[in-house]
Amino acid sequence: MAKSKSRPKSSKTLGRYVAPEARGRITQRRNTNTVHSPSWYGWLLIDLMLFGVIVITLNYLEVLPGSTSGWYLVGGLVSVFLGFYLATRYR
Repeated sequence: MAKSKSRPKSSKTLGRYVAPEARGRITQRRNTNTVHSPSWYGWLLIDLMLFGVIVITLNYLEVLPGSTSGWYLVGGLVSVFLGFYLATRYR
């Protein structure tokens, strides 16, 4: 007698339905107890970015006291970068 050449069916190819776990295409569920940022956090980062842009703009328009100063530019850039840093930590 000749041996059958058919392979044993695995759970991966059994029928039409293939479980997502078998395909390796499943995303873990998020824990519902994840920590979220406080409501004021988003407003703070937006305010820091806008404040920095306004300070830099007013510095170049020579509206701020003391004419144009490099310190206004540094303060504005620090404010903008702090806003971006906080944006990367936002949940």
